[in-house]
Amino acid sequence: MEGIVKACQFILSIHPETTGEGVKEEAFDMVVLSVGLNPPVKNRELAEKFGIELDSHGFCEVTDSNPIETTRPGVFVSGAFQGPTDIPESVFTASGASAQVGEFLDYRRDKLAEERIYPPERDVSREEPSIGVFVCHCGANISSVVDVPSTVEYVKTLPNVVYAKEQLFSCATNSAKEITDLAVEEGFNRVVIAACSPRTLEPLFRDTLREAGLNQYYCEMANIREHCSWVHSKQKEDATRKAQDIIRMSVARARYLAPLQEFDLPVNRAALVVGGGIAGMTCALSIANQNHDVYLIEKDKELGGMARRIHVTLEGMDVQAHLNDLIRAVYANPMIHVFHGATITDVSGYVGNFVTTVETEGGVREIEHGASVIAIGADVYTPTEYLYGGDEKVFTHLELGEQIARGEEKIVNAQSLVMIQCVGCRNEDRNYCSRVCCTHAVKNALNLKKVNPEMDIYIFFRDMRTYGFSEDYYREASEKDVKFIRYETDDKPQVEAATAEGRPVIRVMATDPVLGQKIAIDADILSLAAAIIPAASTDDIASGLFKVPLSSDGFFKESHVKLKPVEFAADGVYLCGTAHYPKHIQETITQAYGAAGRVLTLLSHDTVIASGSVCEVDEEKCMGCGACVEVCAYGAIEFRKTKLGQKAVVNSVLCKGDGLCNAMCPTGAVFLKHFTTEALLSQIDAAA
Repeated sequence: MEGIVKACQFILSIHPETTGEGVKEEAFDMVVLSVGLNPPVKNRELAEKFGIELDSHGFCEVTDSNPIETTRPGVFVSGAFQGPTDIPESVFTASGASAQVGEFLDYRRDKLAEERIYPPERDVSREEPSIGVFVCHCGANISSVVDVPSTVEYVKTLPNVVYAKEQLFSCATNSAKEITDLAVEEGFNRVVIAACSPRTLEPLFRDTLREAGLNQYYCEMANIREHCSWVHSKQKEDATRKAQDIIRMSVARARYLAPLQEFDLPVNRAALVVGGGIAGMTCALSIANQNHDVYLIEKDKELGGMARRIHVTLEGMDVQAHLNDLIRAVYANPMIHVFHGATITDVSGYVGNFVTTVETEGGVREIEHGASVIAIGADVYTPTEYLYGGDEKVFTHLELGEQIARGEEKIVNAQSLVMIQCVGCRNEDRNYCSRVCCTHAVKNALNLKKVNPEMDIYIFFRDMRTYGFSEDYYREASEKDVKFIRYETDDKPQVEAATAEGRPVIRVMATDPVLGQKIAIDADILSLAAAIIPAASTDDIASGLFKVPLSSDGFFKESHVKLKPVEFAADGVYLCGTAHYPKHIQETITQAYGAAGRVLTLLSHDTVIASGSVCEVDEEKCMGCGACVEVCAYGAIEFRKTKLGQKAVVNSVLCKGDGLCNAMCPTGAVFLKHFTTEALLSQIDAAA
């Protein structure tokens, strides 16, 4: 691609793959460049200081069996210094690093901890609302669009506002302390923070109120970043007015905030891990190595999961050796209790206090535990196309890898082999990419070239997605004469059984986009990149047992893709491995450590705090229709007989305050604390 700039317009010369069309020239108003990720500028200096090694690309050298561990014991790595990494992976590798640090320093646990003591809470419920407002610049995120000084002056004119101030970063330690100090000095009893999303920083700002002796639920956040500056960067005057509108609405709501009380729940310091594959065993070992009992539930007769069928990774890791080491470590650890051939029949309780009923050949067992990890893995799609199941020369990539590992003669001595990618996915039924198929194809091709360099290998692909460092192996395969041929969805390869030179073959017919004509390849072996699909038990575990959501693709869905990539909305339940989405073994290992890190954060405490923002039922208004019971996703509402008849009752521990029951109640009997009708209506009125 080449380009020149003419009068602020980009003229690009594009060289398409189809050579017959020649060079195209097209005009664009904007060009967006997707740039690659490089190692840190001072990577070698950093490596020398910490005594660690770098790989050939200049990123941190790690082991295949533990991508968080560097070449120096006691030094761990997370995030993009491992290699090009997205935000979710950076987050759970950071959590995984904390888990491994916890294992390394377990002998020091609880020896340096100090209990945090807050000042006594002031009772201001009878006082007239007096509100302090803090408007954050967020560096330039807000202030480059919103006129913060004029907004502060406007806020000072609002009813009940007794103090207003701008801050560069409200979330900074010094700014948070300033809010605490001013709340004491100025005497205001409610605080509005005009900044970013409450999903990220509301706990911090609530804590500043506790430090000032105020109930934390007197804190209100006005999101003037995501809801204003970031979406109106070109309309600065309008954005400023909108920011003022948002703050005015928050101030109106703050007048109706009430003090709510959270309560402590005891934590059972044991964990339940569902699934005995690499993810489940890695997670279980990390938790157990920090002196917590772990109940490992496996539906099969033996541990290992899908990894039992994988012999080597693209990077050369001996999967079976690693798997055997894991299994031995699990059985040798006295803190891990393994249940084979086990089926979970019931899950009850709440964060810190779950009771799971497990059925095995030995009988039924009730397990009490404080946290649950779902690591049930995934399945492989069984193809119904391309003669699979009807011709012994047709395999899946997984089966081909097994045959190569065994040295099967008809495989390693084949004259020609064809692979077809994206079988069973990236279509109407499954519109996702299985992520691992391209690298598995390259791995099998390279392994076959090692034992039979003369073999003709063809890979029919839609898009080769050997992301990250796997690109090295893709180039190596190309250099070793593995032929890559693109196909389109409306012109997929066609397959038929045929005979060539007196031997039965699989004839693969397709269009070569470079040659611009149909080709036919007689293959001794056909390998299909079968899709990774959710495990058969996924639905039952999600909806019937743990009450956790699934994505549109049928895999388990995390609470927040970036902020909480190994957690569910249901507190105390975590996930890792291919049950989450298709991933390679190294990624599975890092996420397993990440889940362990989050579990240990919970189990390291004697108690867990339950939110005060929950629903309650006015028995006099409740008519027992059951609408709230049906809509509650957490099983937090049930019927009980009272003096007034059968009424709905909310279990405050299970309630997550999502308000669905509140919205469904036809009589208004259900109300949500902290989001009362009065508070919300005042906010709406203030918007007018």
